[in-house]
Amino acid sequence: MSGVRRGARPAVIGDVARLAGVSNQTVSRVLNERPNVRPETRERVLDAIRRLDYRPNLMARGLVRQQPHTIGVISFDTVLFGPASTLLGIGRAARAAGYGVTIATPESHDRGSIIEAAGDLVGHAVAGVISVFASRAAATGAMLSLPEGMPAVAVEAAPEHFTATVRIDQAAGVRMAVEHLLHLGHETVWHVSGPRDRMDAQTRVESWRAALEEAGRQAPRVVPGDWSPESGYQAGLELAERRDVTAVFAANDHMALGLLRAFHERGVRVPQDVSVVGFDDIPEAAYLIPPLTTVRPDHEEVGRRAVETLLRLVGGEEAQAPPLVAPTLIRRASTAPARD
Repeated sequence: MSGVRRGARPAVIGDVARLAGVSNQTVSRVLNERPNVRPETRERVLDAIRRLDYRPNLMARGLVRQQPHTIGVISFDTVLFGPASTLLGIGRAARAAGYGVTIATPESHDRGSIIEAAGDLVGHAVAGVISVFASRAAATGAMLSLPEGMPAVAVEAAPEHFTATVRIDQAAGVRMAVEHLLHLGHETVWHVSGPRDRMDAQTRVESWRAALEEAGRQAPRVVPGDWSPESGYQAGLELAERRDVTAVFAANDHMALGLLRAFHERGVRVPQDVSVVGFDDIPEAAYLIPPLTTVRPDHEEVGRRAVETLLRLVGGEEAQAPPLVAPTLIRRASTAPARD
């Protein structure tokens, strides 16, 4: 190991990790006496702790109270695939780092409900808070409701509002969907959007429009949705009446499912008449009729990175947003070359 760190600043968990040549999570496992650490690695970490005179205040408080470290999560729309998968990633990453998870779900996106949820988490003496997939206003309210100095990370929040954010590369995923359809010969691509107050939904709208403009194509008007199959179904009934619609990009797979139902009822064949692309790659996507072409974002990876980012803040490091999580286009049978 390299020499002992010098300077007036107290050592943080990141200093221990660097000196021992391990990750922050490994240091946390050692501090929490987790069994899944090699003996030689444990000795290196303990030696680094002694040499740096590292004093984990949060751990000391936890030992006195006989409470484990806990990460607080403010989660919205937990029935939706994206937030639910992100929560799964958070839970797995937290357990690997020796932390528990406490989830607060506000009854609505209004400021009062969010303040109450944040207060519940603070009352549980959490080490830090992660806000998952909120609307722009709700995410801001959640973070501003926390006590000053409380480590916090926002998932899918605007980077200009929060330094510590973890996000999917929405623009890249939408571009994949639009370019796939244009390469199949479709003149343009219609879009069924998510709710207007959701940042991820609006980013998909903006990215869809930009991808068409870059290709020199005219962007049709946006057909509004709300993430639900019902809104996709209603959009499908409307689009089925138009002879100029040959390709549709739905902002999530559940709305794409509603589109497929509406097109079937109206005698519009997918993909012979209209190609459809979704977003999320829900488990059911491969079993729809026809199997759905969709964009697969790694929501669990988002959750893992959110925990890693939060634990760096808990350890005293400066807030830095990790790289965007790259999505993948999954090609299935719901897309085909444009009809003549």
